[in-house]
Amino acid sequence: MLYFDHCASTPPYDDVVQTMMEVMKSQYANPSSLHRAGTDADKLIERSRALLAERLQTKRGKWIFTSGGTESNNLAIKGAARLYAGRGKHLITTQIEHASVYESFAQLEQEGFRVTYLPVSESGHVRLEQVEEALTEETILVSVMHINNEIGSMQPIEAIGRMLKRYPKTLFHVDAVQSIGKQPIHIEDWGIDLLSGSAHKLRGPKGVGFLYVRDGLTLQPMLSGGSQEYGSRPGTQNVPGIVASPKALRMSLESMEQREKRMKLLKQKLIRLIGELPELKLNGGEPSASHIVHFSYPGMKPEVIIHMLEQHDIMASTKSACSSKDDKPSRVLLAIGASREQATGGVRISFGDEHEERDIDALGKALRAVVLQLKPLERRLT
Repeated sequence: MLYFDHCASTPPYDDVVQTMMEVMKSQYANPSSLHRAGTDADKLIERSRALLAERLQTKRGKWIFTSGGTESNNLAIKGAARLYAGRGKHLITTQIEHASVYESFAQLEQEGFRVTYLPVSESGHVRLEQVEEALTEETILVSVMHINNEIGSMQPIEAIGRMLKRYPKTLFHVDAVQSIGKQPIHIEDWGIDLLSGSAHKLRGPKGVGFLYVRDGLTLQPMLSGGSQEYGSRPGTQNVPGIVASPKALRMSLESMEQREKRMKLLKQKLIRLIGELPELKLNGGEPSASHIVHFSYPGMKPEVIIHMLEQHDIMASTKSACSSKDDKPSRVLLAIGASREQATGGVRISFGDEHEERDIDALGKALRAVVLQLKPLERRLT
């Protein structure tokens, strides 16, 4: 099987699985308990927190563990907006954010906040000037993702963060779920106040997210019932998953530079192969992540392509895993100017450490076979 759905989830490192098993067997006490077993579990969490800070080079601020990237995004956006609403009720984001960000802002609109959804170019990028022009005296939060989870466009996070340093009342949140462990990111130097990540996107365990919160900031918790995670995220922590996550991060960071070079070559090869099939249309543009290629077959339902690729033992996806069962046109593709037909027929390929050139050749061969089989049926399947 060729698994080309690394944006949705990644196979965990063997060492990560082993660590989780060992901790699950030996550290089963509740880390909030006062006895020694509970204290030992709590020490493991604090050690993991310190390792996360060290590996992502944050000397200040705090890291909060959550259940995943979706919760981290929700907590960052709603927690900040609701707590700092006294400063103003204007928020800024983009039209192509992950659903956990986009829908958080939609919910805040229902609570009386005013949200500016910035448009993007045909390549899927927001301009720095657009962000600054949208700022008002009432703006308390800007949220822009680093790498788009669907088309892979990479936003100018460093430039936006440096610009926002001139607006101390405005907080800057970055959804870095698709970039941590894959692209360099300098949280403090870039002026990022809140940053979301997820362990299972970088070959760690599912059920563990993390959220960076700059020094001096607090967040209104979304849940009630405990003082865990600095009071921002009550509930018993997932000790095995938390302990295994910094290990996955370390291993991903150690191979990041080498992986980036290899992924670029694989991406270039796949783009050439797709370019040989006039029925397929590439989506997005540079700068973009090296591990994501997105294309459409206008007039064809993407699930048909996905299931036909599966017959060739190839696993791919249509869009964000959180929205993959939704047959509506892609909000991201519509935002970059794609037709409704094109926005409905998108397929995402995302690479991982295991892929080689021969795997791209196999994928290209399968795509050619699928197109040849589907071409006579184009209009009947729309």
